[in-house]
Amino acid sequence: MMIEPVSQSGVEMPLQRYNLNAFTKGWFVGNFTPTLISTDAVEVAVKHYRAGEAEAAHFHKVATELTLVVSGRVRMSGEEVGPGEIIKMEPGQATDFVPLTDVTTVVVKVPCVRGDKYICGDAQP
Repeated sequence: MMIEPVSQSGVEMPLQRYNLNAFTKGWFVGNFTPTLISTDAVEVAVKHYRAGEAEAAHFHKVATELTLVVSGRVRMSGEEVGPGEIIKMEPGQATDFVPLTDVTTVVVKVPCVRGDKYICGDAQP
């Protein structure tokens, strides 16, 4: 069996390579700098946490946040979440984030709204 090239009609170009460490806290798509794609539509991050590096409970007034646990285990809103699970947080819904082990997540927020993170106790939904 012969494997065809990915595209015979597309332009061959070298891969554009970037290192996640060049971006702020793993955020690499959104309306901030640095970014790979500047957009108000979405924010995307790959985040790494060590066990015990907790984030205070927070919520977003506008954005819906999706968190995919790629590896490790975390506690969010008192529930344990593990690899392959995706948590959807609606606007106004608060959660904390407590890594029980070293954790890697992919986080997607829709839409990308600057300043739309509120620490619980500092603001009301």
